[in-house]
Amino acid sequence: MIEHAAKRDRQLQVQHGANVRTALVLLSIAVVSFGGVVLAQYFGGSAADIGVLGLAIIGCLLVAILRNVRR
Repeated sequence: MIEHAAKRDRQLQVQHGANVRTALVLLSIAVVSFGGVVLAQYFGGSAADIGVLGLAIIGCLLVAILRNVRR
């Protein structure tokens, strides 16, 4: 019974860590996207906005692919 509780606690810790990593990735994408929009408005060009959003999407895909390849 104690072994089962310890195993469950470990699984919850692993799941929590995965959730935190996912939240950090999503937060970084949101920050980069928002920053790109603000910088595009500041510099007056829409090409920078599209470029930053493209980099955010590519970065997200790379992180997702590399996380699965590492396992």
